[in-house]
Amino acid sequence: MLVELENLEYEEFQKLLKNKVLVVCVRHFVNKEIAAILSKKIIGPGYENYLNAPSIGRIGMAFYEAENKVPLLENYFDEAFENIEELRRRCFPYASPIDLLRCQLDEVWPAGAHLETLYGRKMYVGLSRVVRPDVTFLAHHDIFAKDAPDSFHAHSLLSQLAANVYLLMPTKGGAIQIWDQQLPPAEFDAMRGNSYGIDPALLGTPTLEVRPNEGDLILFNSRCMHAVTPGSEKLRLSLSCFIGYRSPAMPLTLWS
Repeated sequence: MLVELENLEYEEFQKLLKNKVLVVCVRHFVNKEIAAILSKKIIGPGYENYLNAPSIGRIGMAFYEAENKVPLLENYFDEAFENIEELRRRCFPYASPIDLLRCQLDEVWPAGAHLETLYGRKMYVGLSRVVRPDVTFLAHHDIFAKDAPDSFHAHSLLSQLAANVYLLMPTKGGAIQIWDQQLPPAEFDAMRGNSYGIDPALLGTPTLEVRPNEGDLILFNSRCMHAVTPGSEKLRLSLSCFIGYRSPAMPLTLWS
């Protein structure tokens, strides 16, 4: 089930956390004209590729890329605040949409929202993700405890949401496919082999397919399998992060 909103609302956010809805879409989270300006400012200075998913571009480093390796973990944490500031610099004089999301979540959620802390260090938030034309973003899941297996804090999450703000969309395609199913990590890893994901066709027809508009915010359970259909002609740019939930009395936490 897809719920479309004009603003973030506590009640609908709760439904998402309780798996009563599959996707929440906040339309026009960023004004479409401003989204177009921001996409040029963000992509203009260039971007790199994921270390472990080279077909996907990014600005900043995803925690997933560290793969629990000490040198990469150190690099991730050492560059966390610089990468947050880099997005702000590229967006200036406009506000970073991720900063806007953080503020709104802090206002909507009774216990507030703040940056996730892991191993006693603040995490990065605000990954810019670039998908080139004709590239399929393979089916995968995102599980904090899998990326930080030795951390009780990571295992303490009751829910993990993916949040994506879309600034540039291809002419056609670029839709999010979501399956209302969660593969056990061991089963998924066996299927993917050395790749970051699997062919979406292996999962059958997706439960829901949503094509965002430029400026939309999409929220869904990141532990569910999800993929992105190939786009045409233009890049697909989104700003992404995760939102962690532990209890109604505890703050939400954010990281990328």
